Amino acid sequence: MSSESTAWLERLRGKFLVFDGPDGSGKSTQFRHFGAFAHAAGLAVCEVREPGGTGIGEQIRKILLDPANHDMDLRCEMMLYMASRAQLVAQRIRPAMDRGELVLADRFISSTLAYQGTAGGIPPADILRVGEVALGRCWPDYVVVFDVDERTAASRLNPLLDRIEMRGAEYHRAVRRGYLDQARSDPKRYLVVDATASADRVFAELCTKVRQRVAG
Repeated sequence: MSSESTAWLERLRGKFLVFDGPDGSGKSTQFRHFGAFAHAAGLAVCEVREPGGTGIGEQIRKILLDPANHDMDLRCEMMLYMASRAQLVAQRIRPAMDRGELVLADRFISSTLAYQGTAGGIPPADILRVGEVALGRCWPDYVVVFDVDERTAASRLNPLLDRIEMRGAEYHRAVRRGYLDQARSDPKRYLVVDATASADRVFAELCTKVRQRVAG
C-alpha cells in the first residue's frame, strides 16, 4: 500500500484507540493486523491487552479468568478489572501517549460497561464513577466495536472457555446489546464494524471507518 494511501494514519500519533466487542467477534485478530499495519506505515505503536498488560495486571487476569473462581461477586469482578486498568494506564498507556505513540488496546472500560454493566446489572453510572478514579483523564479517543451475532461468535470460540466465556447465551446477547447501546449514546467516540464477514473484509471496513473518523 502506498505512503499516500496510508497518510491518514499520521493523525493517530499520540491517540488512544480501543478494539472491543463480544467474545468471538474477531477483534483480537483485527487488533494484531491493525497494529502491524500502523507500524509498517512508520508509527510507533504501543499495544496493550485487558485485563493484563503489566506484571500486576497479568496476575489480576489469572484471578479474573480462572473458572475455579465461580463464586466471585460481580462488584469484586468489576473492581479487579478497574485495578488492572489503573496500573495499565499509569505504567504503559499514559507514558506512550506522552511520547506520541499510537496506543492500541484490546478491550478497555467499554468491556466493563457491557459485561458487568448491561449484562451483569451494575448501573453504568457506578462503573463510570470507578472509571474516573482508575483512569483519571486517560480515556480513549476512539472505541471500535466489532459487532457479531451470538451464533457466529459462539462458533469462533475456543472449546476451552474461560470463566467469562462460560456464561450462557442470554448473557452474551446482553453483552452485545451493551456495546451497541454505548455506540448509539456516544457516536463521536464509537465506531461499529460488522465482524461477521471474512477477516480481510472486516479489516477493510475498519480502515475505512477509522480513516473517515480521523479525517472528520
